[in-house]
Amino acid sequence: MSLLPIVFGCAVVLGAAYVVYGRVLARLLRLDALRPTPAVTRRDGLDYEPIEPKFLMSQHFSAIAAAGPIVGPIAAGLAFGWAPAVLWILFGSIFIGGVHDMTALTASVRHGAGSIAEVVREHMSRRSFLLFLSFVWIALVYIIVAFTDVTTASFIGLQTLDDGTQVTGGGVATSSLLYLALPIVMGLLLRYTKLSLNWATVVFLPLVALTIYVGPMIPFDLGRTFGVPEARVQDVWDVTLLVYCVVAAVVPVWLLLQPRGHLGGYFLYLALGGGAVGILFGGNTVNYPAFTGLVSAKGESLFPFLFITIACGACSGFHSLIASGTTSKQLRRETDARVIGYGSMLLEAMVAIVSLSCVMIWAQGSPKLSGTPNLIYANGLGTFLQVLHIPEQYAVSFALMAFTTFVYDTLDVCTRLGRYIIQELTGWKGWKGRWLGTLLTAGVPLYFLLQAPQLDAKGLPIPMYRIFWALFGASNQLLAALTLLGVTVWLWRTRRESWVWVVTGLPCVWMYAMSSWALAAMTWPKFEDPVGGGFVLPKDPVPWIGCVLLTLAALMLVEAYLALAGDRRTPLRPLREPVPQPTA
Repeated sequence: MSLLPIVFGCAVVLGAAYVVYGRVLARLLRLDALRPTPAVTRRDGLDYEPIEPKFLMSQHFSAIAAAGPIVGPIAAGLAFGWAPAVLWILFGSIFIGGVHDMTALTASVRHGAGSIAEVVREHMSRRSFLLFLSFVWIALVYIIVAFTDVTTASFIGLQTLDDGTQVTGGGVATSSLLYLALPIVMGLLLRYTKLSLNWATVVFLPLVALTIYVGPMIPFDLGRTFGVPEARVQDVWDVTLLVYCVVAAVVPVWLLLQPRGHLGGYFLYLALGGGAVGILFGGNTVNYPAFTGLVSAKGESLFPFLFITIACGACSGFHSLIASGTTSKQLRRETDARVIGYGSMLLEAMVAIVSLSCVMIWAQGSPKLSGTPNLIYANGLGTFLQVLHIPEQYAVSFALMAFTTFVYDTLDVCTRLGRYIIQELTGWKGWKGRWLGTLLTAGVPLYFLLQAPQLDAKGLPIPMYRIFWALFGASNQLLAALTLLGVTVWLWRTRRESWVWVVTGLPCVWMYAMSSWALAAMTWPKFEDPVGGGFVLPKDPVPWIGCVLLTLAALMLVEAYLALAGDRRTPLRPLREPVPQPTA
């Protein structure tokens, strides 16, 4: 079977969904181009800054995509076959993930660009606000843990390709460090010179390509350069990357967040476009089974684990943090929420389909499928790029660099959002509050990353990302459920229209059911003695975090019920939306 009809069919379905269902959502949410957004009314050059949708799209897309639509689809495809993964990506992104992102962005804009927690506080209770913020901050911590670990792992070791050439972790590290310097230079030039963003794009995108070309020539081996023992090299990289996150989270958005997101978005477009060209003209066939069974080799059942393994690419609660944390503060017009919120989610679904294709082209049991997800993605994308006659070494280096670039966009945004939450919970203000909140948000992940690794049944160390990825997936989907819950309560209390229960209510129920089921399945067995069958207190932090998250989610449901039950006894609340003002 040819790969092309499957991928092309998915693209057609997603495109049609954007045109049809996207318009329906825009009409239901009453998006109005004349209603001033917080980016305009509160413009300060630090957090609030209106920008054109084509540029905001790059920043938002690069922030939400990250490693999620790569790791999740690859892991799910290997576990259950590609057909269930494709169906969930399409159905989830169109009717759940896209709705989640677009409504979260709109809700934030209508509430002064506040977080979803602010929406929850106004329409539910102060208690639910604190519960939601606590849940989000915990989620951000292990997102940072998982993504930091999977990124720094690509900075060490080497990979031998089919043609005998090698891609070294040091080369990827060099390219990454050079890439991180480019947005800072770009931001300074945009701020203090007359350089336009269009010309900056023309200048700096080729420089990004140059970093990929130069990196393998001057690999930065941290262990040899500074005499760091091999066993501690990744720990040093973990510290280095988190230091970058701390700095990135406190500097103005124009200096790093906006230019880095802009370049990262084009990186995503190039990776997606390169994969599409390879699929279109490469003549690749599908060799992996469409369905491998209801239970994976690791003993995980398709229900519910498919729906938490593929988070980004189908539905991701993390997207609501980006939409209501940074994107809503830069949205120029309300009507841009359709392309930024809904369009980005569907585009991310295509990234997931291309990532899944990197599994589909290999036979089950192929050595190409034995590595980590980032290596499987790099090998697959490198194969697709062969149609452009790009040497395999540079094609794989490009894919690895793209992977780490996506993660950078998530890591520094997560750290910034964690800082916002700490400041909200503690009341810390000014520069001291910014630094303390940021250091706490980055310090807790660092604690986990520097712990002695757990060992598997064969006595081999388990990568930290593998320990936290399943928990990330389940809690990320539960965060999506909580966001949809808050949005549903807001829409019902302000609209009283039956479509609310279908458009946001049913997706909320589905995400609550799948994520709670998966989280419970991962948590409760850890409290059972595998030998005697009695109750034990696990040393693994995952089940304890799982218990906390399930408790917070259950309490949020209670708060939502109380808000809706009490609302039936009070008059209908007016819409909390500013009156549209005529433009000049």
